[in-house]
Amino acid sequence: MTLAILLVLLILFTLFSPLILRLPQFGQYPSGDRLKRCQRSKNFRNGQFHNKMQNVLPKGSHRKFIGVLWKFLFSRKGSVTPSQPLPMAFEDLKHLPSERDFYVWFGHSSYLLSLHGVTFLFDPVFCAAAPFKFLNKPFRGTDRYAPEDMPENIDYLVITHDHYDHLDYETVQRLKGRVRHLVCPLGVGSHFESWGWDSQCLMEMDWGESLPLEGEWGRVHCLPSQHFSGRALKRNNTLWASFMLETPCGNIFASGDGGYGPHFKEIGERFSKIDLAILENGQYNEQWKYIHTLPEQLGQEADDLHAAQVVTVHHSKYVLAFHAWNEPLLLEKQVSSQCGFPLIVAELGAITELHLIKD
Repeated sequence: MTLAILLVLLILFTLFSPLILRLPQFGQYPSGDRLKRCQRSKNFRNGQFHNKMQNVLPKGSHRKFIGVLWKFLFSRKGSVTPSQPLPMAFEDLKHLPSERDFYVWFGHSSYLLSLHGVTFLFDPVFCAAAPFKFLNKPFRGTDRYAPEDMPENIDYLVITHDHYDHLDYETVQRLKGRVRHLVCPLGVGSHFESWGWDSQCLMEMDWGESLPLEGEWGRVHCLPSQHFSGRALKRNNTLWASFMLETPCGNIFASGDGGYGPHFKEIGERFSKIDLAILENGQYNEQWKYIHTLPEQLGQEADDLHAAQVVTVHHSKYVLAFHAWNEPLLLEKQVSSQCGFPLIVAELGAITELHLIKD
């Protein structure tokens, strides 16, 4: 019976989807010259982008998908959310000292890097991690920051892919006009242009491409990840990516979303020095291990990258999987102890000073 009810709801959505999908938060598919550029990518085949490893996305029947969706929406155990509001600091981010390096984590995969006064805001989600706010609310206590609390001038807004828990329409619209440069994978710029962003600020790249940071201050490299993309009915019409910031302050790797794969070793071999690796850890499942990192794989990722320090994201704010909300935090400490990589445990909302290891 429950599956039948959910099926009816999906049918109703399908009937009205032409109207619903016109809402601005769904963005816009690549077209014109941007689509031609996507089609020239070696990662683009048969109308969509692909991972380097094939057949990593979970497969199953529509009936199985509906059953999993119903379980996720209506049969989740209480431990997937905290029983009490989570403590979260609130700091003045508009006056950070420019002579030091800082990291501020806002929960899930949203964070701010301030490297000697140059600011990088990654995947900011302060309003909704879904097309509609009621679909996925943040844990109590984790919504203290708003777009207006970010630095007045954001040098680089970095979007790793276009899923709603990484690209929030309302957040980026409230940041518009304060961002100097927008770094994103191929195709993602189509969303921003449909939302009225100036194409001149876009730094849109394919895997293996890099662009200089302003003032010859270093480079940002677009690198592979093992994941997928999509905001509406079509999947993988925009690219997903990890990024390397190569700066005078140190080299910082941001994995974005994605499972463990041979690309970690390739990145570690390409960059001889990675001072900080920001790795995904949370919202995982054994069935999704190729597209979301499992905690026990963190040690291998850190080793492949030769990372001097590790900090994790993608947890402590939203429920997107069935594990206990704090399981990623407990397991990452165990793995760090067993594998011997230095782990930074950042407090929600707090300013964490970085001590990057320099040659």
